[in-house]
Amino acid sequence: MQHVNTPLLVLASASSYRRELLARLRLPFITIAPGIDETALPNELPEAQALRLACAKAEAMRAVYPNALIIGSDQVAVIDGVVLGKPAIHATAVRQLQSARGKSMTFLTALCLLNTRTSRQQLSVVPATVQMRDFNDVDIEHYLEKEQPYDCAGSAKIEGLGIALVKKLECDDPSALIGLPLISLCDMLGNEGIKVL
Repeated sequence: MQHVNTPLLVLASASSYRRELLARLRLPFITIAPGIDETALPNELPEAQALRLACAKAEAMRAVYPNALIIGSDQVAVIDGVVLGKPAIHATAVRQLQSARGKSMTFLTALCLLNTRTSRQQLSVVPATVQMRDFNDVDIEHYLEKEQPYDCAGSAKIEGLGIALVKKLECDDPSALIGLPLISLCDMLGNEGIKVL
């Protein structure tokens, strides 16, 4: 049973990738899908979109968990200033990958840790720059057939076969590229008195 002064750790996400990442810290937590509208606002900048959605996911659980640390995270993929969402279907994934080949893609992963007891909110955005290879349409079809990354921003499942599409990447936190910046999260949890080690 949870001690009255120990906040419950809640991951506000339906993402299996984020759940697997958070499990690496070996802290007890629960996962709840926040069920928010993730549509971009008109003229919204990519970083602002990622931060807004990360916060909205955490805030959606505030009333349900009054003594909790709620983790909200969102990732936006950007090429040439255009945000690429989750493709959902094959044709969209093909178009996304065709637009990405030979180019630099930026992944912005936003993190919000909300303490619902104190209303303290800690925020971070971790960028990752991925230089894509100049792959061809046959490569794209082989990749999509084997990986089916239709729930990944920009169709790039870097933790899987998508790594073969990558020429180079730059990121201070490789877990951010998968969807949850664990280095930043460890810092934020420490600020809330949660010792990971």
